[in-house]
Amino acid sequence: MDARRFLSRRMDRIPEFSLTKFFELASGMEGVISLGIGEPDFVTPSVLTEAGIASLRAGKTGYTVNAGLPELREALSNYLESLYGLRYNPADEILFTIGVSEAFTLALMAIVDPGDEVIIPEPSFVSYEPVVAMAGGNPIPVATYMEEDFQVRASDIETAITDRTKAILISYPNNPTGAVMDREHLLAVAELAEKHDLLVISDEIYDRLVYGVEHIPFATLPGMWERTVHLGGFSKSHAMTGWRLGYVAAPAPLLEGMLRLHQYAIMTAPTPAQYAALEALRNPSAEDAVREMIEAYDARRKVIVNGLNSIGLKTFEPHGAFYAFPSVEVTGMNGEEFSRKLLEEERVAVVPGSAFGIGGENFVRCSYAASMEDIEEALERMRKFVERHKSV
Repeated sequence: MDARRFLSRRMDRIPEFSLTKFFELASGMEGVISLGIGEPDFVTPSVLTEAGIASLRAGKTGYTVNAGLPELREALSNYLESLYGLRYNPADEILFTIGVSEAFTLALMAIVDPGDEVIIPEPSFVSYEPVVAMAGGNPIPVATYMEEDFQVRASDIETAITDRTKAILISYPNNPTGAVMDREHLLAVAELAEKHDLLVISDEIYDRLVYGVEHIPFATLPGMWERTVHLGGFSKSHAMTGWRLGYVAAPAPLLEGMLRLHQYAIMTAPTPAQYAALEALRNPSAEDAVREMIEAYDARRKVIVNGLNSIGLKTFEPHGAFYAFPSVEVTGMNGEEFSRKLLEEERVAVVPGSAFGIGGENFVRCSYAASMEDIEEALERMRKFVERHKSV
C-alpha cells in the first residue's frame, strides 16, 4: 500500500525543506567550516540559563496562562516602549509563542482566507512562502536587488497588489541578505498599506542586531500601529534558539484570533523559557551580554565583508542580522553549484541563495555567527577556490 495517497492536496504546495539535504551532506564530511547555520555561536548568557534552571527547581513545570506569564508580558511591554516608544497592552495585545515560527504561522492562519495573497519581498527566510500556502493563501514574491541594498521598492510592491492581496510581509533586518530598511523606504510601504487597506506582518527577530544604523519597527510609523502584526523573540539577540520563545504583538482584535489558534494547537510556550526571558528583560547584566555579542558580530561582519570583496565576490555591506550575501557570478557558477563545489573541494559550507527565493540565484549566504578564527580560515579556503574557478 502506498500511504502517500492519504496525504492532503495541501502537501502538494509544501516543498521539502530546502536546506536539509545540504546540511546533511556537510555534516557527513570531516574538517568542514560551516558558515551555513543561522544561529548564534554564543551560548545563552548564564544569568538567563540560571533563571530557567531555578524555575525548574522551584517546581514551575506546569502550563502558564495561554498568552504567557503576566509578568513577562508586562516586562515585554515596558521593553518595547523603552527601546522604540512602542506600546502594547500586556493584557490583550501580547502573546508568547514557540519561537517566531509559531508567531508567523498564527498570524497567517488568523488572517488569510483561501486564495488571499500575501506579498513577500525576496530573498527572504525559507519558511515564508510555505507557511502562506499552509494557511491556504498564495504567496506573491517581489524581488529585491543588491544595487539597492536589498531594500524592497514600494513601486514593485504596488505592481504586485491585486484585489486578493491581504497583507504585505516585511522582514528587516533581513535573512539572508543582512539588509536593513531605512525610514524613507518604510514610509513608502506604509503609504501603500494605507492606500490599499492592507495589513503588514513585520518579522523583526533580528531587531537588536544592527550595526551603525537604526532599526525602525514598522508599527512606529504614522498610522501603522493598527495595521501591523509585530513579530519578535529572543533566539538571535539573546542566543536562545533552543529555548524556542518568540512573541507576537498586535491590536487586540487580531491578537484574540491568534490566541485562539494558539490555545488549541499549542496551549503555552515553554515555561522555563518564559522565566529565562523574564530575566533577560529585567536583569541589566543580560543587556550587557547582548551588547557584547553585538560588538563581536560587528567585528566579524567587517572582516567577512572585506574578505569576500577582496577575493572577488562582490558583497554589499549588510547592516543587520549576521549574514553576508555575496554574488558568485565572477566564477561563472550559480549559487547552488558554487555551494556544492566549495563544500566538496574546500570543505566550507555556505547556503545557496536560491533557497531564499527569487533574486538569490547567483548569491550565497555566509553566516558570520562563527568564530573569527573560522571566518578567517573559511575566507582563505574560498580565496583559493575562487582563484581556481574565476571566469576569464
